Amino acid sequence: MNLELPKKLKVLSDMAQNLSVEMLRPISRKYDLAEHEYPKELDLVSSMLDGMNDGEGGAGVGADQSKQKADKNAGIRNGANMAAVVGIQGFCWGDVGLLLTLPRQGLGNAAIGAVANEEQSKRFQGKWAAMAITEPGTGSDSANINTTARLDGDHYILNGEKIFVTAGERADIVVVWASLDKQAGRAAIKSFAVERGTPGMEVTRLEHKLGIKASDTASISFSDCRVHKSNLLGNPEIDTKQGFGGVMQTFDNTRPLVAAMAVGVAKAALDRTKALLKDSTPLDYSKPIYNSSAAEAEFYRMEADWEAARLLTLQAAWMADNGQPNSMEASMAKAKAGRTCNGITLKCVELCSGLGYSEDELLEKWSRDSKILDIFEGTQQIQQLIVARRLLNLSSSELK
Repeated sequence: MNLELPKKLKVLSDMAQNLSVEMLRPISRKYDLAEHEYPKELDLVSSMLDGMNDGEGGAGVGADQSKQKADKNAGIRNGANMAAVVGIQGFCWGDVGLLLTLPRQGLGNAAIGAVANEEQSKRFQGKWAAMAITEPGTGSDSANINTTARLDGDHYILNGEKIFVTAGERADIVVVWASLDKQAGRAAIKSFAVERGTPGMEVTRLEHKLGIKASDTASISFSDCRVHKSNLLGNPEIDTKQGFGGVMQTFDNTRPLVAAMAVGVAKAALDRTKALLKDSTPLDYSKPIYNSSAAEAEFYRMEADWEAARLLTLQAAWMADNGQPNSMEASMAKAKAGRTCNGITLKCVELCSGLGYSEDELLEKWSRDSKILDIFEGTQQIQQLIVARRLLNLSSSELK
């Protein structure tokens, strides 16, 4: 079993980390302090990414390259999903908030890649897409969607409110979950690509947050918002047999990406802590663990946890690239990486004492940034619930 990255992905990883060193880290603190101010420096980074993606023939880096439509007969491959995960990890080693506000790298792009048809994929190519699921009073229960979509001729009329929409103000498109028929339950929930500036769509508020301050997080209202029926992503029919599976397939794409963000942030904290403690707490991997100091032993444990999270994330992405169902593995990766990242970043602040708590270092920022990675795209508890259902072969009604 070879757990090393293949050569082409190692090149992408190195390029992403170099971009982080040269272009993200230098402005990280600036936009942590200037919340809601758009980082203009990212326009150049985004253009460079577009060039990389074009040159890779569809297997470039970033969320817009994530797909769930691999050819099962193509043989074992490391494709777009693996590239997206590796690239995102490298960028989040630089700054996760800046990654989340990179044009055309939104989670909505991965959602489009998961369920859009060929015509929609071409039409929305090059667009920056956000994803709007959460509503007031509807957090972890994604099936409890109150936003409605009523068919009126060639258009759907959307009414409702979405909150905590990452890049909701800046994105070109917002992928909105809405119900075609509340009586039909979760099977009637569909995704709609709503373009910015559509009449009836309004950004009502920007949130002030603990972390990822470079990224805007918006509340959006929809009042008789007319969306052409060609912007409904996936199958427009209400299929009670498939149930919620169509839109939930989105999460099979996006959860490994969020796990990769957590892996990248945790790696940044580990690397910086190791550098700061190299004189007072040198690490010696050759001696038995029971001969190590408490600080050393803690660091070794964190490195092992990080490696486990990284491998679970790569597994979920690899399965998607090879056409294998990865819902359970995506949730396992998201749960492990989110929890691990929270623990590592906070422990690194503790190990570095006053310096870790100071704004002279980015350790305290990474500890703040990390918390959202265990919350959005499904909380820790929701991921564990999904894994339990898959392992026990129980439905959502049988195990709540």
